[in-house]
Amino acid sequence: MKDWPEGYGRVVLERVSSTLDEAARRAPETPGAFWVLAHHQTVARGRRGRAWVMPVGNFAATLLLHPTEQPGVAALRSFVMSLALYRAFVDVTGEPDAFTLKWPNDVLLNGGKVAGILLESAGQGGQMGPLAIGVGVNLIAAPEASEVEARAIAPVSLKGETGAEVGPEGFLAVLAGHYAVLEAQFTNFGFAPIRTAWLAHAARLGQPIVARTGREEIAGTFEDVDADGNLMLRTSRGLRAIAAADVFFNP
Repeated sequence: MKDWPEGYGRVVLERVSSTLDEAARRAPETPGAFWVLAHHQTVARGRRGRAWVMPVGNFAATLLLHPTEQPGVAALRSFVMSLALYRAFVDVTGEPDAFTLKWPNDVLLNGGKVAGILLESAGQGGQMGPLAIGVGVNLIAAPEASEVEARAIAPVSLKGETGAEVGPEGFLAVLAGHYAVLEAQFTNFGFAPIRTAWLAHAARLGQPIVARTGREEIAGTFEDVDADGNLMLRTSRGLRAIAAADVFFNP
């Protein structure tokens, strides 16, 4: 196991409703940054309240932070975490070309979804509260394609695609180490170096995609991610900056 990063707490539990809920519950009594990992989740969730299927042996953890930045800046840590996941995957598999990063918060392995990230904050009145960054990884098994929404990328597992076997606690040690390095970079130098490194591994950069917001579907070419983390989509009507959307690769 890699050395645990200094300044980060670590809680490992057998069963919780969700690591996001458990981290939020512990936040008021834990002033520093800490990770919560659970071997079983009974009410796991993904983006927009969707259920997150978690077979035994997969990875579910949440990092709880107390950011001092404005909410929009603090939320850029989704890119920090996805980049940390990329580096952790390369560390345990030795296959850098197999992994790509899908805007806004997924990691792909050989084109299939292997990990997802969910950010939640309890801030009020424009003020930033504790930030919970939930991470789910298909280490040993993936849900059936029928369990995900239509047009979504089919899930895959790390073991199934690469043969790599790593347990949740071992993977957490690797991930936490990479995250700590990138968090220090983000804190000291801002989003720019994170953005550059993220774009170097971006899925479908320069290719057609579809972004579905709460109001419309927008087809175009994935051109960039801007300094605020927005998806920059080149459409028939010009360049569009999209702050939040589900991205699909198939029409």
